[in-house]
Amino acid sequence: MKELIIFDLDGTLLNTIADLAQSVNYALERLGFPTHKEAAYSFMVGNGIYKLFERALPEKERTEENILRVRELFIPFYSRHSMDKSRPYPGIPELLETLRSQGKLMAVASNKYQAGTEELVAHYFPEIEFAAVFGQREGIAPKPDPAIVYDILRITATPQGNVLYVGDSGVDMQTANNSHITSCGVTWGFRPRTELEAFRPNHIVDTANEILALV
Repeated sequence: MKELIIFDLDGTLLNTIADLAQSVNYALERLGFPTHKEAAYSFMVGNGIYKLFERALPEKERTEENILRVRELFIPFYSRHSMDKSRPYPGIPELLETLRSQGKLMAVASNKYQAGTEELVAHYFPEIEFAAVFGQREGIAPKPDPAIVYDILRITATPQGNVLYVGDSGVDMQTANNSHITSCGVTWGFRPRTELEAFRPNHIVDTANEILALV
């Protein structure tokens, strides 16, 4: 039986790709760089915003200076528009409410920057009391480093064998493996099922409701 369920955010709980794409494209256009189609961003996200900006920039322009220039424009724009089109995936609100009613602990472990992670979780899931909501924090290695998971385990005092990690990407499956906890890949997110399968997760699910059987 699982006592704690740790969720990735983007591509797992929320479909945020449209707002992310719009915000990065805004910054790129302002700086005179080419923009990208929304679908392309599904393969740029997952490793934090600095890696997102690096991937979005033209190959010869991927300097630290340009990444910081994109960030300077992206953050205030995304803060105003991060909820324009982002929505929970089908079945997610019901899943979280059921887990809450069963007394399960829940947490969020994201590579989105901390303030953005907190804002989205508070807006879309105000009734859910998460044990921890962690995004990418200064001085803490991003996923797939297990640091973010270990911080959650310390807060909740939960043994690794009683934890289920749910995510939509290879990075998430690596994070679970590196943390020595049970992994569950979801097929409704940003990455294809083949990417999940390459990391041999313990489970793969196609609907949110299937997660209930795993806990």
